[in-house]
Amino acid sequence: MKGGSRVVVEPHRHEGIFIAKGGKEDALATKNLVPGEAVYNEKRVTVQKEDGTKEEYRVWNPFRSKLAAAILGGVDNIWIKPGAKVLYLGAASGTTVSHVSDIVGPTGVVYAVEFSHRSGRDLVNMAKKRTNVIPIIEDARHPAKYRMLVGMVDVVFSDVAQPDQARILGLNASYFLKTGGHFVISIKANCIDSTVPAETVFVNEVNKLKADQFKPAEQVTLEPFERDHACVVGGYRLSKKKKDAE
Repeated sequence: MKGGSRVVVEPHRHEGIFIAKGGKEDALATKNLVPGEAVYNEKRVTVQKEDGTKEEYRVWNPFRSKLAAAILGGVDNIWIKPGAKVLYLGAASGTTVSHVSDIVGPTGVVYAVEFSHRSGRDLVNMAKKRTNVIPIIEDARHPAKYRMLVGMVDVVFSDVAQPDQARILGLNASYFLKTGGHFVISIKANCIDSTVPAETVFVNEVNKLKADQFKPAEQVTLEPFERDHACVVGGYRLSKKKKDAE
């Protein structure tokens, strides 16, 4: 998908995200931090600017990314923007992390935590070319193990697909999320409890978050890209935080 006059790239309402128009249908895209490099064989679009310089954008596939699905689902604010510091739990091989890397840009940072060593290898290789990504091959259940690697962050994004994912998010937030920061969590209903309707699971998880000093502000489902998934976004407040409690 090489673009010239055929493809027009316009800013999306979310800062740092774009819409590529001119293909069969409009596509979500991010400006490639490493022009010339694809991460997961995604399509790339090159646009020539009026001054003759070129910019490259990477098409962001919502079937491969819960965050992209949430954006297309109409979420109001993901809080991930240029210059942001993001803790990403459940980074897998780095597909979505690479787009978050594009969004936060050279002044931002993405701390990417992944437990699987197999996925972690791909994540580490991707991070070699993206200097704003810090790969951390650890279990997100034990943030004390990587506390020396992670600074305070503006946003925690969680996609760990574990039954206790609300607790995992809360634990990491207590270490790394600044007061007044934000969280984005992808909830996979059948991973938590497959015996009750997805909507019931979502309500229960939101209540767990509320009990842990999170303030959920919005919720979108990830249909048609993912079944029985929801994305919940909100803010975080702490009174006195005891980092040494663990």
